[in-house]
Amino acid sequence: MTLAVEVQIAAADASLPSQRQLSDWALAAWQEEGVRDAEVVVRVTDEAESRRLNHEFRGRDNATNVLSFPFDPVPEIDLNHVGDLVICAPVVAREAVEQGKQADAHWAHMVVHGMLHLQGYDHETDEQAAEMETLETQVLTGLGYPAPYAEERGASGTSEKSGGRG
Repeated sequence: MTLAVEVQIAAADASLPSQRQLSDWALAAWQEEGVRDAEVVVRVTDEAESRRLNHEFRGRDNATNVLSFPFDPVPEIDLNHVGDLVICAPVVAREAVEQGKQADAHWAHMVVHGMLHLQGYDHETDEQAAEMETLETQVLTGLGYPAPYAEERGASGTSEKSGGRG
């Protein structure tokens, strides 16, 4: 089983990760080993496009770090498209600084987080959040990045804030 990743850059920013990095992070997050060949689009945008999409599809009038658009094909049509990720470059860059994270680590986290959403993972309940955060941590530490939620953990070991969950 393979995953094809199409990367679209629609933001002008010299500090963006390379297309190869974006693709590698998406591939690392792919959990559907038993699924036939699949494809996903990772689109990097500016704040205007992110804000428009977030407003149109989520009713929120602001740019956001990552939006996941799973694709549900009609059963009679044989498509292998899993969905699209839309990642807002300025928001991710700003969050990395605000959270004191390395830019590439935060970018990797946003790609992994979005890819898990495309595969049906969510964080609406504490149980779902714990499962998703565990997978994110496994993928990211496997890539050599720090655990993304380490600074948010209290003595109980559970996430104390929802910042960064998209």
